[in-house]
Amino acid sequence: MNLFPYDSRFDFMRLRAYSLGVALLLLLVAVAAMSTRGFNFALDFTGGTVTELRFEGPLDVDAARSKLDDAGYDSAQVQTFGAANDILIRLQPAAGQENAAQTGGAVLDVLNSAENPGAVVRSDFVGPQIGKELAENGVYALLLVVLGFLVYISLRFEWKFAVAAIIATLHDVVIAIGWFALSGHEFDLNVLAGILSVMGYSINDTIVVFDRVRENFRTLRLGPAEVLNRSVNQTLSRTIITSFVALLTVLALYFFGGESLRGMAESQIIGIVIGTLSSIFVACPLLMWLGVTKQDLMPKARDEAELARRP
Repeated sequence: MNLFPYDSRFDFMRLRAYSLGVALLLLLVAVAAMSTRGFNFALDFTGGTVTELRFEGPLDVDAARSKLDDAGYDSAQVQTFGAANDILIRLQPAAGQENAAQTGGAVLDVLNSAENPGAVVRSDFVGPQIGKELAENGVYALLLVVLGFLVYISLRFEWKFAVAAIIATLHDVVIAIGWFALSGHEFDLNVLAGILSVMGYSINDTIVVFDRVRENFRTLRLGPAEVLNRSVNQTLSRTIITSFVALLTVLALYFFGGESLRGMAESQIIGIVIGTLSSIFVACPLLMWLGVTKQDLMPKARDEAELARRP
């Protein structure tokens, strides 16, 4: 199935100045949001207490949040966890809350009632130092992924392809992260996992396009702009259909996966949309900007003296 003809002639390279300009503008907005607004880090990074309660019947989440606010538990995050009678409560770190069991019991006392009694299923305390280590490990994971991509693409293609692919991927990741700074939505380990998956998805789309670029450079006697245009057009249907199917899956996760997975799904939705656009409008224009030519993909001439020494 092809949404667009295989030999379609959309002139993406003619728009490369505009597409790269828009990409740069989005990057600047994302960086500005991260610099000025910061992130709404979850307990995974800030530390605090996580308490899971189970009641005999469903509990009104909004009413529970109001009761906790009145009791002095400011900014308490209350959500259902699985069934409607399972409640997950996240409390920001505060003095006197290091004893998780005691904090869980105090929270239960606030929400308990004779009509709908409950019990503490678990109550765990995450110290700020642990949260700091998780944040550092997350940064290291991102850097290792980028380094791995750089090495792989350099070996499979050529350094200009590697640089263009890494820039396009980082563009997608920074915008996805910047969205959470701009919106103020909670940033937790699930979101970080979603960001890492966005990197994999984005680089996969870009490599598919670059593979076609390499093939066309070797088989067509055309200039770089025309080769890049044909490559993007030939992979256009595949890119959009794959992205659409992946987006349907993530949308289902967002709407039906529960509150705990919503952040991860949200990061993947942003990443899939931006990644699809960058593989079409950013990756190949970056190759043009880096001055890729057919000679970059030709086998390197072997040293005649070395060949002469061989038996």
